[in-house]
Amino acid sequence: MRKCIRCKCEMRENYDVKVEGGAYGLKITKQGVFKDNLGKVRVAVCPECGYLEFYLEDTSKLKN
Repeated sequence: MRKCIRCKCEMRENYDVKVEGGAYGLKITKQGVFKDNLGKVRVAVCPECGYLEFYLEDTSKLKN
C-alpha cells in the first residue's frame, strides 16, 4: 500500500502509463544501445489530490 506524500491518503495502484496518441507505454532500461528492459512502469494515483507516483512492478533486475 502506497501513501500519498502530499495528503497521506491511500493511493490506488497498478495503473498503466500510456503515451497519448499511442498504444505503447514507457520503457525503463539501463544506459546503452541494446540493454534489457528493466520492467513495466506502473502508476499509483491519489484519489484525493491527484498526485501521481511512478514505480517499477518488479525491482529484481535492478539488484544485479
